[in-house]
This record gives sequence, structure tokens and C-alpha cells, in this order.
Amino acid sequence: MVSEIAYKKLLWHSRRGMWELDILLLPFAETCLPTLPQKSLQIYARLLAEEDQDLFACLVDRVEHPDPELREMVGQIRAFAAREKTMPH
Repeated sequence: MVSEIAYKKLLWHSRRGMWELDILLLPFAETCLPTLPQKSLQIYARLLAEEDQDLFACLVDRVEHPDPELREMVGQIRAFAAREKTMPH
């Protein structure tokens, strides 16, 4: 379980310079981060360190991230977006 301070920090960093990333990352962060295990939170934080264009390319399935842990987190975000119908067309 994530502390309130860590949650707010990750939520803030989920706000990106691209609207397309915001509509993918913010709903996932708001809904899923509070219940993710610590290891997954660390992986998510690593994912947020990626450049916006690279992150967007992975999230819309243009490229596959070379890091298996980050690739799995991208898959979780994409699956959440598909369930919530927030994936841009």
C-alpha cells in the first residue's frame, strides 16, 4: 500500500506534457496506485521517468518497451484504459 505522500507524488508525475498521456495515465494512477504493491509502484515510477514521446509510443502499442518490467506495467495501463474506454482512437 502506498503512503498518501508517495501517492500524491506519483499522481503529480502522472500529469505529462501531452494530453494523450494524461488521459491514459491519470485514470490508471487515481484508480490503481493506491492498491499496487511496492514493487509495482517502483516500476511505475521508473516508467514515469521515460520521455513523453517514448512513453506514448509504448502505450499506444507502436513499439514494445525493451525492459520487461516496464513492458508489463505498460500492459497493465493499456488493459486498464481498454476496460475504462479511455484509450484514444
